[in-house]
Amino acid sequence: MITENNLSENEEKKNPNEVSQETSENTNSHDAVPHEDDAEHLEEHEDVDISLADALKEMEKIINTPNAGENFKRFNQLKEKASHYIHDEIEDKKHEYAETGNGLENFSYEHPLQTKLSALINIFREKHDDFQKGQEEEQKKNLEHRQSIIERLKNLYTNSEPGTNLFKSIREIKEEWSKAGQVAKSEFKILNNNYFHHLNQFYQMLDLNKEFLEQEYSHNLEKRQHIIARAQELENEPVIQKALNELQYLHKLWKEEAEPVAEEFREKTWEEFKEISNKIHERKSELSASIEKEQAANLEKKSQIITEIKKLSEPSETPNHNYWQNAIKRVEDLRSDFLKTGSVPRKLSNQNWNDFKTTLRGFNTTKNNYYKSLKGSQQANLEEKLKLIQTAQDNQNNEEWDIAVPLFKKLQEDWKKIGHVPKSMTNKIWDEFRDACNAFFNNYREKSNTSTDNWKENFKNKRALLDELKTVSNEEGSIEKIEQIKTAWNNIGKVPRDKISINTEFNKTLREKLKINKINELELKEEGLSENQLTDKARKIKNQISDLEGEIVKLENNLSFFNKPSRENPLLRDTYNTIDEKKAHLETLKQNLHNIIAGE
Repeated sequence: MITENNLSENEEKKNPNEVSQETSENTNSHDAVPHEDDAEHLEEHEDVDISLADALKEMEKIINTPNAGENFKRFNQLKEKASHYIHDEIEDKKHEYAETGNGLENFSYEHPLQTKLSALINIFREKHDDFQKGQEEEQKKNLEHRQSIIERLKNLYTNSEPGTNLFKSIREIKEEWSKAGQVAKSEFKILNNNYFHHLNQFYQMLDLNKEFLEQEYSHNLEKRQHIIARAQELENEPVIQKALNELQYLHKLWKEEAEPVAEEFREKTWEEFKEISNKIHERKSELSASIEKEQAANLEKKSQIITEIKKLSEPSETPNHNYWQNAIKRVEDLRSDFLKTGSVPRKLSNQNWNDFKTTLRGFNTTKNNYYKSLKGSQQANLEEKLKLIQTAQDNQNNEEWDIAVPLFKKLQEDWKKIGHVPKSMTNKIWDEFRDACNAFFNNYREKSNTSTDNWKENFKNKRALLDELKTVSNEEGSIEKIEQIKTAWNNIGKVPRDKISINTEFNKTLREKLKINKINELELKEEGLSENQLTDKARKIKNQISDLEGEIVKLENNLSFFNKPSRENPLLRDTYNTIDEKKAHLETLKQNLHNIIAGE
């Protein structure tokens, strides 16, 4: 292995022009190697903007690899991205906090993923330290090994025994040297120079053995021809970045392993290799053009996303609650698309990102202002509904039917016309209003229907339905039969007061039958319900939907604590099955709620 700084004695014996030419060969080889700036730019292009969650996921993946410490550069890139995202989100929160009129000196916010990021950084730091210690130990062993190789090389030309196969011995030494591991940078230069000094001394000895020298030259020529052949293949490599990376490696081999050849091949082989390298480098413009085209398309897409968010921030008509809820979901999708879209031209990258963040903040400001104003109107709506409740409670025992019935119908109509109230009060005031209305209408029906209802006949019919319900099992068609019985039950009027316990017995039996058929009462399709009963059932379904969604989110969050959760994992199989069951139940309840609202 001969480099520009380690010429053999054979080369030193050439005239000054020849030596200068050979040295130039090694120096010029750097011209065909890609610049570091180009490599970093291309690498940066490949690493598109990823989300905070994906960055943390990849960082976690790195620290779980056997040699995590060697991925220091990649981990730091991801750490910087994650920190950048968290910083931006904290700034958004600070911006929102300030908009509400609060002083920034009181602002305090802990990002939910900051703890995880800090934990990943600490774990990686420990693994990197362990890796560094391992590297130092390995480099120390490699240093000792290389020093022993140099001693063998020295003995080969100073103390070789008669009959020693020099060709085989030098081959073994050079092969072992090329495979020996890395050493510390502070040791490498002296070590390398020492090796080549003794290698040059060996070649000087070979001058006495022309036949052996010719064998060496022939072997070295094969090395160069192999490198040239691989370079020729790279001319047709469709992925130009791959070709450039491998060409860089070939130049490293040429510099470190392309040892001297016969004089007639020295300049020829170098010129051939250099010409091929130049052709491959000319293709770099193709890659740059492709990257520029892709980045221009990414910039266009990201600019369109920013424009759409701006439009959502400036609706043409006065927006309502539904508009903003839909807009929030759409902006979240657009934000995700923006982060997934690849890089843009470097000179426009910061401006594009700042425009995106400014537009997002503008959207949030407009949305927050709407809900601030909404809080005022909700308070006014609450006061209006409280007045309706008071009127209903004052008249729930009123038996002047000609006046009271129209009054309560008007109260119910007015209730529907009044807008939203604060969420914390919604259920409370609705229960109070409904109870007052139910008390009035129950009294009204009881008093007005006493003379016409055949309560004994109603009891007889309900007893027959209860007996029929008791015979239901869990065979096919049982659920439909239960629904028919429940509908028929709903259409039967009151029973005598001393027989009213039949309702409790029916409900108890119904729950037993629903349990063995694995169905919830709220999933039953039933008819004959009064308006109040339908409203009450809808409210119960809404509450159960909310509870189910919370349970599903909690279970899915629990899965996220496992690294690569899978249904194949015996520990997680039951959890996945539970999630599937709850989701199926959730869809059924949503469909039932839709049917009630649609009047189906």
